[in-house]
Amino acid sequence: MLKRLFDLFFSLVVLILLFPVLFLLSMVIFLTMGRPVFFRQERPGLNGKSFFLYKFRTMRLPRAGEAGAEFDAVRTTVLGKLMRASSLDEFPAFINVLKGDMSVVGPRPLLVRYLERYSPEQARRHEVKPGITGWAQVNGRNAISWEEKFKMDVWYVDNRSFMLDMKILFMTIRKVIKREGVDHGEDLPMPEFMGIPENKK
Repeated sequence: MLKRLFDLFFSLVVLILLFPVLFLLSMVIFLTMGRPVFFRQERPGLNGKSFFLYKFRTMRLPRAGEAGAEFDAVRTTVLGKLMRASSLDEFPAFINVLKGDMSVVGPRPLLVRYLERYSPEQARRHEVKPGITGWAQVNGRNAISWEEKFKMDVWYVDNRSFMLDMKILFMTIRKVIKREGVDHGEDLPMPEFMGIPENKK
């Protein structure tokens, strides 16, 4: 109950205080990339139940021959890169928190197709609501491997508390300001999670 009350309070405060900035950003996205302003994608939540995650759009529409995730880097605009680096693209997800789909702190919601690729232990990350930030995000974010990230997610599930959430939240603010762990290697996002290699099962 305390966690849910904090989620509601914190999300409302963030959205109200940053409304002028978010409105201006919406206008810039509309003028430079057109519609839609928001990126909407199905993601697995608590117990794997799907919901639609909201983020600011960071990529232009695909041109002829640009179908596929391999063109994501090409389609990401300069504004999109700036939003990702500052995490501004994540702020619409506070709407998901208000709706109850997500929490402020928890394992990040990934792709629905990953569900069948998790080991039973990795799948435990869905025993709690996904979060805008989490233990893995403040301990490497995209700069660590999937296996390390999932171990941290499960560790959070087993050790979660209100005080841990506060620690993660303050660490997140510091990480965003310093722009640590945003990219995986040479300015690249995380590669797709394909499951556990056979030699590690």
